[in-house]
Amino acid sequence: MQQITNTILMIRPVAYRMNDETAVNNYFQKEMNLSDDEINARAQNEFDVFVDKLRTVGIQVIVESDDLKMDTPDSIFPNNWVSFHENGDVALYPMFAENRRRERREEVLIRIENEGFKIERIIDYTIAEKEGLFLEGTGSLLLDRVNRKVYCALSPRAHEELIIKFCEDFEYIPVIFTANQTVNGERLTIYHTNVLMALGEHVAVICLDAIDNKAEKKNVIQHLKDDGKEIIDITETQMQKFAGNMLQIKGANNKNYMVMSTVAHNCLNQDQISTIEKYSEIISSDLETIETCGGGSARCMMAEIFLPKQ
Repeated sequence: MQQITNTILMIRPVAYRMNDETAVNNYFQKEMNLSDDEINARAQNEFDVFVDKLRTVGIQVIVESDDLKMDTPDSIFPNNWVSFHENGDVALYPMFAENRRRERREEVLIRIENEGFKIERIIDYTIAEKEGLFLEGTGSLLLDRVNRKVYCALSPRAHEELIIKFCEDFEYIPVIFTANQTVNGERLTIYHTNVLMALGEHVAVICLDAIDNKAEKKNVIQHLKDDGKEIIDITETQMQKFAGNMLQIKGANNKNYMVMSTVAHNCLNQDQISTIEKYSEIISSDLETIETCGGGSARCMMAEIFLPKQ
């Protein structure tokens, strides 16, 4: 079992903009005083520069273009609708926003197979949408693939029943908690686990202040320590700047990279950077338009591929 991969799927946007359907419970999204066309053009440019940076260090990036007919403003975040596993399983997830459900396209899976990967079985949780239950992929589920644990913050986009079902199907131990952020003086639920937490091979970045329940916080810390993860505790202010939304990936010669946005990188202190750099070189890229309108950052844009080769 590997915790990190050298191959990721990314979806190039064609109609990127603020998605009103997701903004109801994603408090990271902000309006920009730009036309939709300007926003999309900026997002495409940020996307292309980001992909170039990843490919330059030998990270394998499969880029599939979004389909304009689908009108899916958030297609740039594929890790929410699909996950790819070492045994050849692919999971498809139930999405909170109706317009995000159109992101699940069969041609994306065909493209992955055409790139030489083997899909043995598709496990489809999307029927849960009919009951109003959601679980948004590795946005919600933080997978410790080596220790077979899944960290998940409950939210309108991560239902406990589905977390347990996923854990039964994929043989993971659930580590479930609640996480909040302060919005206009109120403590409100954080929409995705991967904005407050990132898991590498030997390191965990987490905003512990987001876990208000002391017993839950203690439990999460204990699991991370038991598995030998060095914990980097980020502040809520850093989390708001997407410092929890990073991903460790392998590049050429099996070298490890921690990938994040420029905003996230710039808000880290020297101790935090030094700890990350013990395990990985940092790659950061300007994703300001994507972050502002979409309320997601670098990690959300990358769906890791662990599938076996054909």
